[in-house]
Amino acid sequence: MTILLGQNLPRATAGPAAVTPAAAVTGRPSEGSVHSWDLSTGVDGPGTRFVTFLSGCPLTCLYCHNPDTWRMRNGRRTSADDVIAEAAKYTRFIAASGGGATISGGEPLLQPVFAGELLHRMKHELGLHTALDTSGFLGVRATDALLRDVDLVLLDIKSWDPATYRKVTGRPPAPTLDFAHRLADLGKEVHVRFVLVPGLTDAPANIEGVASFAASLGNVSRVDVLPFHKLGEGKWQALGMEFTLHDTPSPTAGQVAHARGVFAAQGLDAV
Repeated sequence: MTILLGQNLPRATAGPAAVTPAAAVTGRPSEGSVHSWDLSTGVDGPGTRFVTFLSGCPLTCLYCHNPDTWRMRNGRRTSADDVIAEAAKYTRFIAASGGGATISGGEPLLQPVFAGELLHRMKHELGLHTALDTSGFLGVRATDALLRDVDLVLLDIKSWDPATYRKVTGRPPAPTLDFAHRLADLGKEVHVRFVLVPGLTDAPANIEGVASFAASLGNVSRVDVLPFHKLGEGKWQALGMEFTLHDTPSPTAGQVAHARGVFAAQGLDAV
């Protein structure tokens, strides 16, 4: 369930900003380009979560359902104070569900100072469990200080086969895999996300490669095998962009179950 709250991003009233690591670096109130925020249940981490979608992404995934988040200029310049004030309205509801706050995108690590500010304040001011939803491609931009304020990383591993990864995203897989190793070294809890696309990411060797890699890390507590869908195709059309997967079907229930079984065979909790 998703309840959209912030398409127009109304300005909220907040008190003076706390002195956070990000504010200390910038010397001014932290601002960033925000696409929207919403309350989400079941897809952005445990429980009901306040999800902030930051604008800008270095990947161009063929199945992206939010291509309108790819460019930072398409977001609205918003202060961290505004986001925190909005999230504060829902903390009791979120806490009752065992939820928290998720910083997503786009790719939040394209704006690491702003993302770090939000994570720090969500965790320390609002007392919320925090999650970072990332492709990991810009993992080198995540400082150790930023990651200390992250309780859970939702890590998208698009493919294991390098050629398929580049076809899906336009980028190489190495930065994501390097970031995954770093998170393992830090003992950071990770949920891996893998989108199953018939004829693209569903090759047995590709699924087995992602599963074997995830199992080798030792810090992956869950794998989400996400069936490909075309719900975002209208956004591509509205932006005048060609959706090249128009004729690609969603995977069958059997295909999804088989992929989950591959991950489960590696000792992973696959859903």
